[in-house]
Amino acid sequence: MTKSLAEKIISSHMTEDEMCSGNQIGMSIDHTLTQDSTGTLAYLEFESLSLPKVKTKLSLSFVDHNMLQNNFRNADDHKYLQTVAANYGIIFSKPGNGICHQLYLERFALPGFTLLGSDSHTPMAGGIGMIGIGAGGLDVAAAMSGEPFFLEMPSIMGIKLTGKLSPFVSAKDVILTILKRLTVKGGLNKILEYYGPSVRTLSVPERSTITNMGTETGATTSIFPSDKVTKTFLKKQGREKQWQELSSDKNHTYNETIKINLSEIQPQIALPHSPDKVEAVKDLEGLKIDQVCIGSCTNSSLRDLKLVANLLKGKKISDHVSLTISPGSRQVLENLASNGDLLDIIKSGARIIENGCGPCIGIGQAPTTDAVSLRTFNRNFKGRSGTQSAQIYLVSPETAVASAISGEITDPRKLGIYPNIVEPEKIVINDNMFIFPSKNNVSKKVIRGPNIQPLPDFQPLPEFIEGEVLLKTDNNISTDDILPGGSEIMSLRSNIPEISKFVFQYLDSTFSKRALEAGGGFIIGGENYGQGSSREHAALAPKYLGVKAIIAKSFARIHLANLINFGILPLTFINKKDYDRINLGEIIKIDLQTLREKLTLELVDKKIRIQVALNLSNREKEIIKSGGKLPAIRAKLAHN
Repeated sequence: MTKSLAEKIISSHMTEDEMCSGNQIGMSIDHTLTQDSTGTLAYLEFESLSLPKVKTKLSLSFVDHNMLQNNFRNADDHKYLQTVAANYGIIFSKPGNGICHQLYLERFALPGFTLLGSDSHTPMAGGIGMIGIGAGGLDVAAAMSGEPFFLEMPSIMGIKLTGKLSPFVSAKDVILTILKRLTVKGGLNKILEYYGPSVRTLSVPERSTITNMGTETGATTSIFPSDKVTKTFLKKQGREKQWQELSSDKNHTYNETIKINLSEIQPQIALPHSPDKVEAVKDLEGLKIDQVCIGSCTNSSLRDLKLVANLLKGKKISDHVSLTISPGSRQVLENLASNGDLLDIIKSGARIIENGCGPCIGIGQAPTTDAVSLRTFNRNFKGRSGTQSAQIYLVSPETAVASAISGEITDPRKLGIYPNIVEPEKIVINDNMFIFPSKNNVSKKVIRGPNIQPLPDFQPLPEFIEGEVLLKTDNNISTDDILPGGSEIMSLRSNIPEISKFVFQYLDSTFSKRALEAGGGFIIGGENYGQGSSREHAALAPKYLGVKAIIAKSFARIHLANLINFGILPLTFINKKDYDRINLGEIIKIDLQTLREKLTLELVDKKIRIQVALNLSNREKEIIKSGGKLPAIRAKLAHN
């Protein structure tokens, strides 16, 4: 029986159950990564397991999200992360070294390996031929303790690539085309596997742009084969010996297949406020813009920024446009500087900002009120930029440059002759901003600032839950909607009591106060509840406020897992029309003496009964009963 590439890697890492679509499977994890906005909590969770060292082949801690040190909080958290890494055998990447996914791709990614990361864009590693999956920090902490990672076995969607990209059309336009076709929930419980004759026409950075933004379809992960193009990339990184050739079996039949002719793709643009709201750039030409931001993990590679430098050479950006460039890593910045590309970018009037995520998560470069901002990022959810009224569009680096020069949305094909981008045979490699753990087993002191608060304890699930409906939401509520980003809120990531005050801040600023006063309650959600970022704070903070259950039409994968991990019941409407029967403020009661697949929700005042589904495995039900994943793992470790 033939296998896809994804199935080959998963089957070689299976620990439990059979690899059948829809089954709950367990996978061993080779590598883990965290970033500072999710990592602080993940390491607090790992510490609570009382293990001497991590049990993975490699674990990495990156500081790349909230690097603004405008008070003690971020600085203290960064010191905590560094000392935890030293104590438990984790590689630490210092602030300013770069974005976790770009750095991991350059220096650590290995074809055929598995990676679990506390960031939703961890699938970017699929560009080099590995299984990279985003998860909540608690799942990453569990993997560092040697626990398998459990998930529903995804179906495999084959995406066949034919043709060749035209000048001024890029990998970003490819994934925007796929998003338009699949939408932000079309990849749910699927792996997007790329194959076909035109895979070889795409470099590893281009492939990684595509796998990075596959996350926006809701996919579990995305993957490209490991081939001679992959070997060339690894050779430039001095890692040629780590290459292995990997692909699907010949004539393998996928669960479903779509075909993309690269030759037919035109420059694309995602309109506010969703990555799947995609149109051709030529259809929006002439709209005046205020800001352009180039960077993020999606488009900040050396290839991307060499292209930007070539297109900006001898040009000047429009007087009314602010252009910022965020290199994805110090390696990218050093190589731009060493060959003169950086000077071309600076002379154009662009602002070079620190190697990190920054503007992508609303930390710095917030647009002006009602601004139009073009960004080469992966998300454009309302308010994510730091300005609620801003209109954020997602574009390729080519479109970003053309528009920054003209001052309005511009088809990049008007720039003239497409530059021939040739990356150097030998690149500058400098790992001096990584701190590698000592090989001896001497414990190091972990330094905790006053912002690092203990994890809250939660009680086992009671036999009955009752409370009021605290909030009713629309479809596609993101984790940014549940718990926004930005420097103020993210500086509280290790302080659950404080960060919980910001839950649903922009949807309902009274939510936190009302939830505490009511002793908790319920949230009613639409389709795809919890899409977007992996931030587990979007589950843990509502749990701290007493939220007992989320009753939704459907859930995004990572957020569903986070709800289970913190003991919040994720219930779905069996009849989606029942969503309309429940109103804000109504009292709900649910009997949980037996956690069946179907439960009865009682609207107490109306005396109405509604059937809801609890689509969990027996293992997940035990986690819920225990009050969350941490108590369940502690019990298992104590038993062993």
